[in-house]
Amino acid sequence: MIFGSFIAGATAEGGGAVAFPVMTLIFHITPDIARNFSLAIQSIGMSAAAYLIVTQRIPINKTYLLLCSLGGFLGLILGTYLIAPIVSPPYTKMFFVSLWLSFGVILFSQNINESHQKTESLPPLSTTDKNIFILLGFLGGMVVSIVGTGIDILTFAFVTVKYRLSEKIATPTSVCLMAGNSLVGFLLHAFLIGDFGLQEFHYWLVCIPVVVFGAPLGAYFINQKSRIFIANFLFFVLIAQFIGALIVIQPRGLLAWFTLGTFVTGLILFFSLNHIGRTSKKSQVFNLKNLKK
Repeated sequence: MIFGSFIAGATAEGGGAVAFPVMTLIFHITPDIARNFSLAIQSIGMSAAAYLIVTQRIPINKTYLLLCSLGGFLGLILGTYLIAPIVSPPYTKMFFVSLWLSFGVILFSQNINESHQKTESLPPLSTTDKNIFILLGFLGGMVVSIVGTGIDILTFAFVTVKYRLSEKIATPTSVCLMAGNSLVGFLLHAFLIGDFGLQEFHYWLVCIPVVVFGAPLGAYFINQKSRIFIANFLFFVLIAQFIGALIVIQPRGLLAWFTLGTFVTGLILFFSLNHIGRTSKKSQVFNLKNLKK
């Protein structure tokens, strides 16, 4: 969690992206305990990082945060009761890492070829756009209900690829988003469902002193870096995460084909979003020139 909490504060990935696979695949801890621990520890670490972001006035996008939080809370609650109990952990993890690797490839390509086109804010959103943000938050909340993290990187991928939102804005916003979802998830399991057990409670107590400093340190560190550095750092984390999953899970047969299919589908999805975002950007520039004339 020294590494995981730093990653949680510095990137669009929650500490659960490190904790969940390590606990379930290396230490053979059951997925429900790993998920509960991830939510609990993120509720401390990422909330501490969010506090630093707010008090230091690090820029965030409030529209992105509020809309995705609304959908995320709904998705988290429904996913906890309906989806999480029936999902296979190996398939969940390989879906998670292969999808985000495909995003990393598009992000890396985008920053090589179009780094000058990034924007510091979202354009005015239509009702349809707002509903899409809520839907993305809902889907992200579903993922959080299974592995304890995911809404941050899902929404981060969308705003950076489609809307060209700068990573320096999207990263702290996604940290605040994951902090809120983690807190709700932790309270849900601890007080309403009542399945937050003694084992994850002990893990949680041991790691609190680490993450309460690690996550804010990550948030402070990344705020000092350039947008390109943030993108490349995230790309490195996504590659390391995917390679680690391949080594530990060693997917074969149907799971291997599922992993490949997810990666290819992700490439198509994010490439399409990238194309839509590029087209929209050109259209905005064209309209602005006509307005000036």
